[in-house]
Amino acid sequence: MTRSLGFAACIALLSATPGLCAGQGRKELKRYCTGDATMFCGDVDPGSKAMEACFEKHRKELSEHCRRAIEAYQARGGK
Repeated sequence: MTRSLGFAACIALLSATPGLCAGQGRKELKRYCTGDATMFCGDVDPGSKAMEACFEKHRKELSEHCRRAIEAYQARGGK
């Protein structure tokens, strides 16, 4: 759960400041999850605890591609 919260924070940062999280796994998260972050958490302040909570709340609603990117990111230890 901690990694998924970290992932959500990274997605929020990627949406707000492209290039801040520059690893390959993070690029995949940006590519596949930015739309989900906007759709489900677009009214939430990026990088806040509320963003982390929002992403966790909507985890089951995320697109298949986003979920797979999250799983791959977590399998690589957040890299």
